Amino acid sequence: MTPLARPRSLYALLISVGFFTQAVTAEDWTQFRGPLGNGHSTAKGLPTLWNNDTNVTWKTAIPGQGWSSPVVQDGQIYLTAAVPVEESETNDMELTLLVVEAKNGQLVKEVSLFRQDGSTAPGIHGKNSHASPTPILSADRVFVHFGHQGTACVTTAGDLVWKNDSIQYPPVHGNGGSPVLVDGKVIFSCDGGESPFVVALNQETGEIDWKVDRITDASRSFSFTTPLVIQVNDQTQVISPGSGCVCAFDPQDGHEIWRCNYGEGYSVIPRPVFAHGLVYVCTGYGSPNLLAIRPDGNGDVTESHVAWEINKRVPHTPSLLVVNDELYMVSDNGVASCLNAQTGEVHWQERLEKSEGNDGFSASPLYADGRIYFQSENGTATVVDADTNFNQVAVNDLGERTLASYGVMHSALLIRSAQHLFCIESP
Repeated sequence: MTPLARPRSLYALLISVGFFTQAVTAEDWTQFRGPLGNGHSTAKGLPTLWNNDTNVTWKTAIPGQGWSSPVVQDGQIYLTAAVPVEESETNDMELTLLVVEAKNGQLVKEVSLFRQDGSTAPGIHGKNSHASPTPILSADRVFVHFGHQGTACVTTAGDLVWKNDSIQYPPVHGNGGSPVLVDGKVIFSCDGGESPFVVALNQETGEIDWKVDRITDASRSFSFTTPLVIQVNDQTQVISPGSGCVCAFDPQDGHEIWRCNYGEGYSVIPRPVFAHGLVYVCTGYGSPNLLAIRPDGNGDVTESHVAWEINKRVPHTPSLLVVNDELYMVSDNGVASCLNAQTGEVHWQERLEKSEGNDGFSASPLYADGRIYFQSENGTATVVDADTNFNQVAVNDLGERTLASYGVMHSALLIRSAQHLFCIESP
C-alpha cells in the first residue's frame, strides 16, 4: 500500500510524534512548522495552483524585514519584523510583533518590543534577518524571540507581560532558532561564536529557570536550531541539536539525558523530527549527514543508538518531513528525496524546478491532504504526491523571494515573502 492509502487521524499523528501539546484545531498553526512542530497540517482542500494573482485571497504589505513564519490562532496571524526607525542616523530598528486580521489581511497592530542600535548591531548573513525566529502561541499569550536581542511575552491583545534582554551571547550571522514551550518554560538554544548554551525561562515571569552549557568539541560553535519536545518511556525530552552534537535535555532542570556526537558539523539549522521511535537530525555544514537516532539511551549514545545515517542530498537549512513510513527532504540546492524512514533506503531523488536565478531552498516542507509542498527561495513552489513514486502535481511561481516556512489557516496557505504576506486559497 502507498502512503496515500493509509490516511491518519490527528490522534494517530499525535501518537507518532510521541508528545501531546495543547488541544489544537485545524485552523490553529501555533508554532514553527505547525501545532506539532513537524510540518503536518490536518487541513483539507489546500490549493495546489497559484501565482502572484491567481488564487490570492488577499496580499498584505509587511513593514520592515523578517523571515519568521506566520502563526495563526482565533482569526489572527502573528509574525515579527525588524522595522527601520525613521530619521535614525545609526539605522536603528524596532524589533516588532505584527498582528494581521486573518479574514482580510489587514495589519491591525504593531507591538514594538526591543530597539536595535544600528551602530552596534552585529552583521547578519544575506539569507538571514533580525527577525527570523517564529513566535509561539499558547492560550492568550504570544511568545516572541529575537535571539541574543531578547525574548518577550505579549498577550494576544498586544499588551506586554514581560521581556528579558539579559541572555547575552556573541551571535554569528544573526539570530535564527525559535523557542519551544514545555512544562511552563520557554526553552531555546544560544549557540553563538563561543560558549554555547541552552536556557529555559519561566513562562509566567521571563526569569531564568535554568541554563546549561552545551559541551561540544566542534571548532565552530554557532548554530540556529529550534528544539523539539518528545516523550520517551514516560520521560519528556527536549531534543536540541547544535554544532558537533545533538543533546536531549530534561525540561525540569536542564540536565543532559543523552547525546550523540557528530564531529565538526556546524551552523546546524533544521528542526529535528520524531517518528517510528527515531529522532531524525541533520548535522549542518562541514559534515552534512542525516542521522536516525533511538532516543531511549543515556549518556553518550554515538556508538550505540544510531539506527542509520546517510550523507547525500542532506539539507543544510530546510527541516525534514516524515509521513507514514517515508521521510521527505529537500537539499538547499533543490534535490528532493523520499526515503524509507525506518531504514534510510532511497525511493526517489528528483531535482525540483526553479525559477530563473533561483538561489536554492530554505523553507521547510509541508504535508497536507496527501501532498508535499516545497517552497524555493525565489518563490517557486513544487507540489508532489506523498508517495514512494515521484509524481509532480504542480509548480507555482509567486514571483517574490521567500525564505519563511508555510503557515496554514483553514483551507488556505500563508506564505511570507520579502514584501508581503499572501493568503492563498482555492475558489
